[in-house]
Amino acid sequence: MYMKRICFFLLAFISTIVVVNAQAPTEYLAAADKYFASGDYYSAAQYYEKHLSGKKPKNVPGGYNPYSVTTVVNKNLVVTSNTKEKVIYNLAECYRMLHYYDKAVTYYQQASSFDKAAFPLAKFHYAGTLRALGRNDEAAVEFADFKNSYTGNDQYAALAALEIDNLAFVKQQMARKTINSYKVEKSTSLNAEGGSYAPLWVDEKTLWFTSTRPQGNDKSTSNRIYETVYNNGTSSSATIINIAQPKDLQQGVVSITADGNTIYLTRWDIKKNKKTASVYTSKKVNAIWTEPVLVTALDAPGVNTQQPYVMPDGSRIIFSSDRPGGLGGFDLWTATFDANGNIGQPVNMGEKINTRFDEQAPSYHAPSNTFVFSSNGRVGMGGYDFFYAKGGLDNLSEPKNFGYPVNSIKDDLYFTSKGPARNILEEVILSSDRLAACCLELFSLSRPKPVKQLSGTVMACNNSQPMPNVKVVIMDTINNKLITELTTDADGKYSFTMEEFQPLKASASDSGYFKNSVSFSGPEDAEEEKYTNPDLCLTLIPATPEETIKVDNVYFDFNSASLHKSSMVSLNKLVVLLKENPGMQIELNAHTDSKGEDDYNQKLSDARAKSVVDYLISKGINESRLTAKGFGESMPIAENSNADGSDNPEGRQQNRRTEFKVLKK
Repeated sequence: MYMKRICFFLLAFISTIVVVNAQAPTEYLAAADKYFASGDYYSAAQYYEKHLSGKKPKNVPGGYNPYSVTTVVNKNLVVTSNTKEKVIYNLAECYRMLHYYDKAVTYYQQASSFDKAAFPLAKFHYAGTLRALGRNDEAAVEFADFKNSYTGNDQYAALAALEIDNLAFVKQQMARKTINSYKVEKSTSLNAEGGSYAPLWVDEKTLWFTSTRPQGNDKSTSNRIYETVYNNGTSSSATIINIAQPKDLQQGVVSITADGNTIYLTRWDIKKNKKTASVYTSKKVNAIWTEPVLVTALDAPGVNTQQPYVMPDGSRIIFSSDRPGGLGGFDLWTATFDANGNIGQPVNMGEKINTRFDEQAPSYHAPSNTFVFSSNGRVGMGGYDFFYAKGGLDNLSEPKNFGYPVNSIKDDLYFTSKGPARNILEEVILSSDRLAACCLELFSLSRPKPVKQLSGTVMACNNSQPMPNVKVVIMDTINNKLITELTTDADGKYSFTMEEFQPLKASASDSGYFKNSVSFSGPEDAEEEKYTNPDLCLTLIPATPEETIKVDNVYFDFNSASLHKSSMVSLNKLVVLLKENPGMQIELNAHTDSKGEDDYNQKLSDARAKSVVDYLISKGINESRLTAKGFGESMPIAENSNADGSDNPEGRQQNRRTEFKVLKK
């Protein structure tokens, strides 16, 4: 009996040890689920990792001790991640939310093989982390696989298609010739522990920005507003701006009025994993910023209003909001200031700017009239990219992506420039997480803009030989302003430089030739430094009134007088020639080959000559300068048949031609 008691107590003791040691991973899981639900992804990740390891509890990085979690006790464990698959997926989500993509990718890779019904977005996020790590080819395969297998018709289906386009854009951007002309550097003086973002030039030397860096003995990660002063290109240490800030509120992302006396800023808090943001304003009174007050004109119940930006002329305020009436996600909105500084009704900036996804961080570069914002809903490098649109807010051009390396494969938000009118990228400070594991950091960017070099060639139209010593006049076609006058060299070439590509016209004239011109705007990629203008050819003035000049590449539909679209290029050149020589009158001749009856061919050629004349009239040439005449098959310039009687297609093609005679110079 005594031995049985000893065995019983020994067994009970061993069982107790097993239960206690087994219970610890469960406590980890309960703590992880609690932190995950509250949006504390860093803490949740630590506990999920501990749960998966199954190791004996001990202090974890960040100062978290599992035995100090008073809200989770042995007798009251709350576990929502009831499978290993759920734990792995939640852990992947934590690292994605924290932008720890190198850690997230491993867990998403595992989750992508789980049951698609239980984890429908695992493959989408796996592809996204691959893209964020620059593993583009793998990401493209995974996005395509997700797109083909996903049955939902929601934002994720649209995002997958967008991401596939993004990857193609990235490939194209990385092949750009001008990448090495950019200088992008992470700021060693402005960045510190935590995030630093939303730069704003207050004046020529003073920069404000938002940061989560520790402040004195306060080691919390609150967002606060900081200032640095530049002297000879070197910034001073950052100091906090003395603007009242309640302990439980975050604040930052500031805009300031031109007189420097009023600021608008974002204040927000996060409760139960839900962010609530609003715009506040503060005024400078006796060099002290007043307590920020809510801008009620921009606020609305249950929505987020953030990232205010006051236009340089003080006429409007722009902000980002998920308020009703938008296109989806966060949209950019504007509101107008009246004469007393009151803010009017917010107006959505519309589908030219906004997408079904998110648009944020608006700003305006006044010297170049350029609106800049960030979006994750347009084709780009991935995540948020910087886009720009030229013009005033009421007549903005179609937004364009700044491209790489202004943008990266991660998030690029908040842009400010001190560049001149001709070069917004000359002196930029932006925030991006391109080199960070988790947070936005401040970068300087510059791209000196060299002058553009343009060149062209003048040649004779009849033999394509270059023409030396020809006078060439370059005109600004927008303002009808003379840019420069040149003379072609021995090879018929001319060249000149400009600060920017723009619509121009090169006109040339020489003795014995009709004056002619060619219009051009430069390359599609405005960042190219060189451009070769289209060749400019001069037509030799006929020696006799009967001499004809052929108009190449004029085609008609089969057995028809309807001009083929491919004819327009040549005919438009004839239009230019007639406009450059306003005294010229011509007879437009059309010819056919010998197929068909003589009478039919005569009528067909008459109709074709008239079609060409009608086209020239439609382009602004006065009909009094034009005469149409058809010659049918009566004036061949080649044999329609070979000597053996067989058909001669090449000869027939030469005979089907359009020409003109000069009736008056």
